[in-house]
Amino acid sequence: MHWLAIGLGAAIGACLRAWLGRFNPLHSWIPMGTLGANILGGLLIGLALVWFERMGSGTVSLNAKLFIITGFCGGLTTFSTFSVEVFNLINDGRMLAGLSLVGLHVALTLLATALGVYFFRFVL
Repeated sequence: MHWLAIGLGAAIGACLRAWLGRFNPLHSWIPMGTLGANILGGLLIGLALVWFERMGSGTVSLNAKLFIITGFCGGLTTFSTFSVEVFNLINDGRMLAGLSLVGLHVALTLLATALGVYFFRFVL
């Protein structure tokens, strides 16, 4: 049953990621769809971690956790697409743009995760 929860969550997350992928780059080297999906996924996983923590380990089923965290957030975020985008920049001789894209993804996604955690802990 766990695989079904993960699969359904992943399908929904991947569909959202595909929809976000339609957005044009902010600059020629910043694909907003991929960056947006990773930032949104970071924010949502931060919120989910605190929500599950507050609900207590016995209250939320393992299937719900797998659906949201492993499935939905895993399907929404995309390391492979991000890797290809960075690789293409570096392969085209745009080293600074590629490394800047890495920095943007890592910094903004971690910031979004922290924002999700702290927002839920201290505001809600």
